[in-house]
Amino acid sequence: MKLFDVYPLFDIEIVKGKGCYTYDAEGNEYLDLYGGHAVISVGHSHPHYLKALNEQASKLVFYSNSVVNGLQQRLAEKLGKVSGYDDYQLFLINSGAEANENALKLASFYTGKSRVLAFGKAFHGRTSLAVEATDNPKIVAPINANNHVTFLPLNDLEAVKAEVEKNDVCAVIIEGIQGVGGIRIPTPEFLNGVRDLCDQYGVVMILDEIQSGYGRSGRFFAHQYSGVRPDIITVAKGIANGFPMGGVLISPKFVPVYGQLGTTFGGNHLACAAAIAVLEIFENENLVENAREVGEYLIAQLKQIPEIKEVRGEGLMIGMEFDYPVKELRTRLIKEQKVFTGASGTNVIRLLPPLVLTKAQADDFIKRFKQALNA
Repeated sequence: MKLFDVYPLFDIEIVKGKGCYTYDAEGNEYLDLYGGHAVISVGHSHPHYLKALNEQASKLVFYSNSVVNGLQQRLAEKLGKVSGYDDYQLFLINSGAEANENALKLASFYTGKSRVLAFGKAFHGRTSLAVEATDNPKIVAPINANNHVTFLPLNDLEAVKAEVEKNDVCAVIIEGIQGVGGIRIPTPEFLNGVRDLCDQYGVVMILDEIQSGYGRSGRFFAHQYSGVRPDIITVAKGIANGFPMGGVLISPKFVPVYGQLGTTFGGNHLACAAAIAVLEIFENENLVENAREVGEYLIAQLKQIPEIKEVRGEGLMIGMEFDYPVKELRTRLIKEQKVFTGASGTNVIRLLPPLVLTKAQADDFIKRFKQALNA
């Protein structure tokens, strides 16, 4: 059997990692500025994380939701305290796509409506809401049959107002910082305006923090730069440092009903142990603050490189836009400079490193990056 070939793959077999570095089967060391698509938050092979996983795995318990799982409650309490949402409720699943799918279900149940507003170049998962994040015209975005989605320009409040006034919208879903869409940031004024319109017209506001959440932006959640409090927040990727896990943070205005949502593997013991360890490392090592400080430093260094058209981002969620396709540049970075980066569309390189990145490692990246540019 062959693999279903939907991802372009580099001919590199990564066999281990430590901190911000990974190593291939031939022993080559790579500086990891992509973190496995933003999932490595506390670094590869963090000892506290590995210890928590090994201890839980040795107990051979893997139940999720048909028995009392004290780890779920520990995680909910800890996440609520650290994030500033201790009055919210937590539903645990396995991925970002599942998180957004359940968020949209809740919004539809709550309002009795089905139309959703999203924003151009956003990406909210492949099962319920995948939008203009790809340049490939052969890809048609799959839309959940229960939801009709209208896509609007980012930061255009008048466009949002015109749609919610039709009184058929159940939810507005927006990323704290667009990831796949090229690191585009909704302004604080726009987010607060959307919050006001949602309150006025009875629409649920969903903040997709799947890629930008858990400290990556230099705040625990990227939307906290604006001061808004959404009705629902979705998280995944780095919350368990690469272990498959997602979550939905749900306002107390939503009343849970048995059978309303469901999951088989969500919130299992091993995933919860991983997620609790991540939060403990965040606290012990001040990783949110580190992401802010190192991110500001790295962005400032990148802005001095004239070949880059524009540098965008907050914290350690950074996009570099060029006037030309970046495929060859990324290949040189990996093959010649031994640096992993990501991409958005054709012309944007994305940096999503582990949040333990140091300024010295940022300097090392800048050196290698300049060498790749001048090759």
